[in-house]
Amino acid sequence: MHPEHPDHAPAERAVEVHQPTPLPPAVAVPTPVMPVQPNTVPAVASIVLPDGRVVTGYAIDPTQPEPTTKPPVSRAAVNVALGGVGFLAVCGGLVLLTSFIAALTAFITQLITLAAVIFGGWIAVQFFSASGHQGGTTVNIRKATFKRNHFHS
Repeated sequence: MHPEHPDHAPAERAVEVHQPTPLPPAVAVPTPVMPVQPNTVPAVASIVLPDGRVVTGYAIDPTQPEPTTKPPVSRAAVNVALGGVGFLAVCGGLVLLTSFIAALTAFITQLITLAAVIFGGWIAVQFFSASGHQGGTTVNIRKATFKRNHFHS
């Protein structure tokens, strides 16, 4: 319904009904199917259906999928092998790291021991030299008289 055109009312329109017209069956003409050479354009072929109809078109062979070639070694085996190589590399690195840490610990222990021996030796020398000899000037005092702040020997 159009509000601009009031003269087009729905009751005034005529309804037309179209009925399909059946086609007469085609005359069956048997056409021999020609063999198709591989890798060429196939010839046009006609096929007579059991109900008498003739279908014309190209005869196309179904395409064969390309055979999939499996690798000589499965992917799982390759992944396991690569994982093993990586694991061995990590283990080797860990062995080297622990060896390095052990060597560094031994070196630091030896340095501490050497420092203790040197420092202990220096302390021992200081201690034993002080008890045997006092150092400085030795003064022997004899009988002397102090008189009026003068020293007379």
